[in-house]
Amino acid sequence: MAKMTMVEALNLALRQEMESDDSVILLGEDVGVDGGVFRVTDALIDQFGEERVLDTPLAENAIVGMSIGMAVYGLKPVCEIQFSGFSYQNFHQIENHAARLRWRSQGRYQVPMVMRTPYGGGVRALEHHSESREVYWAHTPGLKMVIPSGPRNARALLVAAIRDPDPVIFYEPKAVYRAFREEVPETEEVMPIGKSQIVREGQDLTLIAYGAMMRPTLEAALALKEKDGVEAEVIDLLSIAPLDDELFVQSVLKTGRAVVVHEAPRSFGPAAEIITRLMEKAFYYLEAPIERVTGYDIVMPLFSREKAYLPDAQRIIRAAKKVINVK
Repeated sequence: MAKMTMVEALNLALRQEMESDDSVILLGEDVGVDGGVFRVTDALIDQFGEERVLDTPLAENAIVGMSIGMAVYGLKPVCEIQFSGFSYQNFHQIENHAARLRWRSQGRYQVPMVMRTPYGGGVRALEHHSESREVYWAHTPGLKMVIPSGPRNARALLVAAIRDPDPVIFYEPKAVYRAFREEVPETEEVMPIGKSQIVREGQDLTLIAYGAMMRPTLEAALALKEKDGVEAEVIDLLSIAPLDDELFVQSVLKTGRAVVVHEAPRSFGPAAEIITRLMEKAFYYLEAPIERVTGYDIVMPLFSREKAYLPDAQRIIRAAKKVINVK
């Protein structure tokens, strides 16, 4: 297995799916000649040509609208929106058409398309380039919402998304794009959408996170072990919709304590849904109130204040100590 960055692993997934399935089409702004704004589609136009790797105008609404039409007529489009903050321009197409066509046609039509887009902070970007708005998509019936956390699961989840018969919103944490390398098998690997993973076992506390927040969460878990002897179980959600509550509920039934971490704003964020499900299914096993460590209910700051906004290991440790009553 070769060690790859997330960018390289995503490129591998796209290349292999295009090699094995002629109906897979890429489209978006600069995805062809330039290889995408973060070079995820680098060199794919050289291998597959302009008919399968389409450079489009700067028109997100048209990009997604074209993708929906292609999908309805039997293709498997993978469209790239350069930054998640630009996807508001195409919200109408996703919400009114992509998410509803199966229901509207009583199953006659499917929309097997993927909308890839980088999200989140940590790269000193401009306004509209650093938002975490996954709840918009997770709240929309008919969509699947996937957020990988590392190179290997990014590759396996993108393959699953391309093969899925329904529209998938695929958020890529750009802070992780080139942050580290991980062994990724050259042979095919697919992970099911809607299943989370335990990435660190423990019995004292459950830490629940996803995307770029997995790194500070794992850092916090290691520090809690080394300094306080606390064994934290860490769960990577991987998918926000459908949300795999079975795994984190079972974990909290064991530990009795939980902290939920995300960089999206606090109010009405994914943590609110996760905590609600824990209250519904594990309330009598809780030993302490559930804590959440999140972004704030403000517009994502520019880079000079970005670090103050994003959850880090120290904020997670403070929340964990509050839950387990350790000073």
